[in-house]
Amino acid sequence: MAEVLISPGVLARENDQSQITSQPVQAGAAIIGPTVKGQEEIPKLVTSYSEYEAAFGSTFLSGSNQYTYFTSISAYNYFQNGGTSLLVTRVTTGSFTEATSSRIASSNPVNSGSLHININPFHVEGAAVGDGAYFDLNGTQILITSSTATIPTNTATRVYVPDGGSAGSTTTNVVNHFNFSKSLSNYKSDWQYMSASLTNTATASFTTRKNDQTTSQVNPITTNAYYVISGSVTHYMNDGNIIGISTTGSVATQAFSLETIGQGELMNSSNNNYYNSGSGGTTPVPGTANVGSNNSLVSGSQDNVRWEIASPNTSSGVFSVIIRGGNDTQQSKNVLETFTNVSLDPLATNYISKVIGDLKQVKRGSGTNLYLQTSGSYKNASRYVRVKEVNLKTPNYLDNAGNAKDIYTGSIPPTQSGSFIEGTGVLFTGSNSSYYQLINNADTQGILASDYTDAINLLANKDDYKYNLITTPGLAIANPTHATPLNTLISNTENRGDNIVVMDLVNYNASITQVTAQAASVDSSYVASYWPWLRVIDPNSRQLVWVPASTLIPGVYAYNDKAGEPWFAPSGINRGGLGVVDQAERKLTNTNRDTLYTGKVNPIATFPRQGIVVFGQKTLQTKASALDRVNVRRLLIALKNYISQIADTLVFEQNTAATRNTFLSQVIPYMESVQQRQGLYAFKVVMDDSNNTPDVIDRNELIGAVYLQPSKTAEFIYLDFNILPTGATFPV
Repeated sequence: MAEVLISPGVLARENDQSQITSQPVQAGAAIIGPTVKGQEEIPKLVTSYSEYEAAFGSTFLSGSNQYTYFTSISAYNYFQNGGTSLLVTRVTTGSFTEATSSRIASSNPVNSGSLHININPFHVEGAAVGDGAYFDLNGTQILITSSTATIPTNTATRVYVPDGGSAGSTTTNVVNHFNFSKSLSNYKSDWQYMSASLTNTATASFTTRKNDQTTSQVNPITTNAYYVISGSVTHYMNDGNIIGISTTGSVATQAFSLETIGQGELMNSSNNNYYNSGSGGTTPVPGTANVGSNNSLVSGSQDNVRWEIASPNTSSGVFSVIIRGGNDTQQSKNVLETFTNVSLDPLATNYISKVIGDLKQVKRGSGTNLYLQTSGSYKNASRYVRVKEVNLKTPNYLDNAGNAKDIYTGSIPPTQSGSFIEGTGVLFTGSNSSYYQLINNADTQGILASDYTDAINLLANKDDYKYNLITTPGLAIANPTHATPLNTLISNTENRGDNIVVMDLVNYNASITQVTAQAASVDSSYVASYWPWLRVIDPNSRQLVWVPASTLIPGVYAYNDKAGEPWFAPSGINRGGLGVVDQAERKLTNTNRDTLYTGKVNPIATFPRQGIVVFGQKTLQTKASALDRVNVRRLLIALKNYISQIADTLVFEQNTAATRNTFLSQVIPYMESVQQRQGLYAFKVVMDDSNNTPDVIDRNELIGAVYLQPSKTAEFIYLDFNILPTGATFPV
C-alpha cells in the first residue's frame, strides 16, 4: 500500500526509471536442402558446424566419387563468417526411416523347449538323401533332399526337408521341430542369426541373406537367397517364418531398444539382420558379413553409430550405455557419448528414457496444412539416438531392505555390444546424379525440385520457426520444375514478412541476358539474387567445386551483422568480401555490372587487389523505392521483429493509457538505439488517443503507428576534381 502523509512531515519515495530495454530475440538463417543424414523434413536448429556435422554429415560417395552437398558447404561458410544459429531442413527423394538397435538382450536364461519353423521355399539340384549338404541349427542337422527321395524318419539331431523340385516349382511349406537348450541371444545357425526375430507369443519372420552367390550358379535365386554347394549340387533357400516357440522356461527377451535420430540406410552400421557380441565376444556369426577383424563393423562409417552395454550391476540395477562411432574397433573405440548408471526403473531419476530421451517428431498433414507431431515423454539428451522402447521395466528395483528383487535381476542387460539395423532410404537412385555445376531441371544433387515443397510449406509457420534469411541452394528459378517451389517460398516469405529469400536465378554457364530475364520475372522486396556462380574449396573433400551464389551469401550476411548491423549493406569491400572463393564463373566488367544492377541482380565482382566481392544490394522489387535495397528491407525486418515481440505481450491487456505507455516506453528507446547505430535518420511512434479513439477501443483494437526515415547507403559516389589556374581563389 502507498504511504500517505497525514500530518506535516517528509516522505521519501522511489521512482525507478532506469529499466533496461530488453533486446530483441535474434533469429539466424534457414537453409533447405539435401544432407547426408539427419531427419527427413524435420527442421533442426544448430549453433556450430560441428553440431551440423554430427546431425547431418558432410561428404558422401556417388558413382565412386566423393561429393559434398551445397547445404553442407553453405553451413560451413555461414558459421566461419560469424553465424550463430542455422535452421536446417533436410529434403530427400523417397521415404526414410530410422535404424533400430540390434537385440539388446537381458540376462534371463532359457531352459529347454522347441522351435517351430516354416521354411519356404527350398530348391536343390540333384540332391540325394545324406549327400552331406546340410545346415546346422544348434547341433541339429537340417538335410535338404529331393522331393522324390525316400525320406528317413527325423531324429533329435537330424531333420530331413524335401525341396520344391525345381527353381520354378510351387512353394513347398515344411514344418520342422528343433530342440534348443541355449539362450536365444546366442542361438546361431550357419545361415541366419535367428534370435533377432524370435518371440515367445507371436508369429515372427526371418529373412536369409545372400552369401557370395554369383550369376554363374545354376538357377540362382537372387533375392535374399542362401545357397550351399556340396560337390556338384547347389542348394537354395529363400525366406521363412517362425510359426511358434514353446519353452519350459523363460525366453531371454530384449531388455530395451534404441533408435537412431538420423534416418536412411546410411544409419545401418550392420549390413545383416542381426549382430550382437556377448561379453568379450569378437567372433562374428557364421555365414554373416557384419564383423571384420578387431570387432569392426563392415558397414560401420563416420556417419553411423554402434552401441555397447558396460558395467552391469544387478545389485543396484544399473548399467552404462555407450554410443560409439560406427567405424571404430574393439581396441580403438571412438566413444561419442556415455550414459552411466542408467536403470530400467521408470520410477527412478536415472531411468534410461529420462537420461537418454525418447522424443520423436513425425510430419503430419499435407499441402499447406503440415505440422509436426511429437511423441515420447522425455527430452532427448543424446545427439545420435533415442530410447525406442523399454521391454523389461523394473519398477522399485530394490526392496525396503535395499536388496534387488529376484524378479528383476534377470532384466539387467549383460556386457555386450551391437549395431543398428533396418533403416531405410537411399540418398539417390542410380550412379549418375548431377552435382555442382551439372545440376539441372530434372536432377539437382540427386533430388527432385518437388522434394522441397513440404519443407517450404512447413517453414511457413511463423510461430514455430524463426529466421531472418532463407536459402535453397540447388534450385534456380530458370528451371521450370524449380520455379514452382521457389514461387511458393517467395509467397510464404511475403506472408511472414520477417525474412528475406536469397534465390539463384540460373544454372551454371548462363548468359547475362538470361540472368536479367529471370530477374525481371520476379517482383518482390523480400527476394535478392546474386550472380555469377563461384568456385570454392570444399571444406571436407578439399576439392575445387562450383557452387551457386546462394551457397555463400548467408555467410556474407552473417559477417555483415557481426561487423556492422543488419541495416548495413551486406556488400562492398568492407563487408562483402568472399575470401573463400577461388574464382568466379565470369570476371565481370564495369559494363557487365551496370547491366546486372540495372536488371536488379547483385553482381559479384572480381578486383585485382581486393579479390572477389559482392558489389550490389538490390532486392528484386521492380518499383523504385527505399525497399528496393537489401539494407532497408532488413532494417524493416529487424524493427518489425522487435516491435512485434513487444506487442505480443500486450494482447489481452487492458486497453488503457497505461498499456499504451508500456508499449511506448519499450519501443522508443529501441528506436533511438537504432538511430544512434545509423539505421534511421528520424522516426516517430504514435499510440495514444489520436489513433485509439473510443470506437477503436470498442472494437477491442489497439493501434500503433511507426513512422520511419531509413538511412540510405552511398552507392554512387561522384568525385569532382576541379583544376584552377595559378592564383585562383578556392571557393568557400
